[in-house]
Amino acid sequence: MERSKDASSSPATVNNGAEDLAVCSSSLSSGSDYGPIGRFCEDRGAGLSPREDEAPVDGIGAEEEAQRWSEEEDGDDEAFTGGAACEPGLPPNAGARRRNTFACGRRLQSAPGQLQPDDADAELQSRRPDIAEYFSSRKQRSVSQSLPGWKLFGKVPPKQSPSKQPRVIQQEFEARQVAARCSPTHNAAGQQSWGKAEPLSTTALILQDRPPNLPAKSPEETQRHRQQYEQMVATAKRRELAAAERRQQLMTQRFRQEVEISNATLVWNQHILPHWDAMRESRRARDLWWGGLPPSVRGRVWSLAIANELNITAELYEIFLSRAKEKWTNLSDTDDGDSLEIITRDISGVLPSLGVFQKGGPYHDLLQSILGAYICYRPDVGYVQGMSSVAAMLILNMDEVDVFISFSNLINRRCQLAFYRGQHHLMLRYFGAFQVFLQESLPRLFLHFQSSGVTPDLYLLDWILSLYLKPLPLEVACRVWDLFFRDGEEFLFRTALGILKLHQDVLLHMDLISTAQFLSRLPDEELLSDRLFSCISATPMLSGNRNWSQVFSSCGDGETSS
Repeated sequence: MERSKDASSSPATVNNGAEDLAVCSSSLSSGSDYGPIGRFCEDRGAGLSPREDEAPVDGIGAEEEAQRWSEEEDGDDEAFTGGAACEPGLPPNAGARRRNTFACGRRLQSAPGQLQPDDADAELQSRRPDIAEYFSSRKQRSVSQSLPGWKLFGKVPPKQSPSKQPRVIQQEFEARQVAARCSPTHNAAGQQSWGKAEPLSTTALILQDRPPNLPAKSPEETQRHRQQYEQMVATAKRRELAAAERRQQLMTQRFRQEVEISNATLVWNQHILPHWDAMRESRRARDLWWGGLPPSVRGRVWSLAIANELNITAELYEIFLSRAKEKWTNLSDTDDGDSLEIITRDISGVLPSLGVFQKGGPYHDLLQSILGAYICYRPDVGYVQGMSSVAAMLILNMDEVDVFISFSNLINRRCQLAFYRGQHHLMLRYFGAFQVFLQESLPRLFLHFQSSGVTPDLYLLDWILSLYLKPLPLEVACRVWDLFFRDGEEFLFRTALGILKLHQDVLLHMDLISTAQFLSRLPDEELLSDRLFSCISATPMLSGNRNWSQVFSSCGDGETSS
């Protein structure tokens, strides 16, 4: 609004304003190079001239307008030129003249063709570098300097490392390992890290004062809090040191077991299995057997220990397997439909921790085929809950045909056949013989069970039917199976005595229901295998001067005489 007022005051002052802008005429002469911003302003010159409907300004208004425009352009032009003092070879007042060049060039659009360029200004303009050339040279310099380093919007090219042969890399790695082991600080640092285990959970405990808006602590309270804090830190350190020691013990034991398994595997493969009939009852074989069979030879040893008294062949298995598949397809039209449905339901709960026998698992169909073929082979026995776990354990260690042969011969043993067929009088003989050894080995627990009403069939039935796969973890059950195939049915009842001896202190404080629940699924404790077999080793199967066979026979004689 102020500009319009000055412009309308005097129409005869255009020439006076043009005289004040005469110093800027050289920047608008034809062919002059005044940079891209000047060219932009020259192209847009129509926007800088007074509008046609405005009145011409007088001399005073033109001077004030030119001064105001010059002050506004000083700051903007300074950003592009950087000041005249920064460029060598220019006069002291060159900065002001350069700044006025652009400003006056813009104002000259209102009066073109009236001013002639000055010689000094023309020389200065010719020496001024183009802004586009300045930025392009700066960009090239920054790119050339940043080639080996970081890039703003791109990835750093990977460093080209010289290629080495694999053998050279392996030799360098082994040399560094040997040097690290031979260094005197290696063992000391390892011992220090194990000896001084710093608890991680206490590093964030910091004693702090109360906020400023609350009363400060008294010296007695501060001292008490510090003592409590130190006690907490000491307790946490002891707890974490104990946990570190347990982990170290487990690692040491695991390493020792791996070494023992490796050595035992070598002995079994080279000395015992090639001469099975002669070495089976040897002291060396029985000692190795007690420690557990190596997984790589377990299936072969089990197959040889179970033997094949039924003379089952692979062709016989194929015959019964084809019959079983026909019954599976025509499930509703067969007499064994109930047994097949029980198998389908029972398989879903076999060793759920592994997840290989459930529907969709890799061994689901194989387990179903083994059990179906056995039903066709022994329809007088049929299927009983617990058989699926026994067949699953054999599948984990043998081939398909060997599984069927071993499974059929195992179920045909006297003890297993009595429990699977439900021969009541024979089961009572086994329970009676077990009671004799329980009274001999654990008299306190025997009296407690009698007063509580806990009978052997309450827990022994599931243990025998599943061969301890239900109450014990899989690894411990595998070792029980190893010794069961070495010692026979006697070891099954010896294992039951070892379990009761291991948990005797807990069982003495339980009633009937608690005892049944506890013995149906035993707790999985650390070092359970070693502790259990220590109790089994400390429980000999002797009652006076009688062994298991003699006691079992006497229970049958007493029942017959009564």
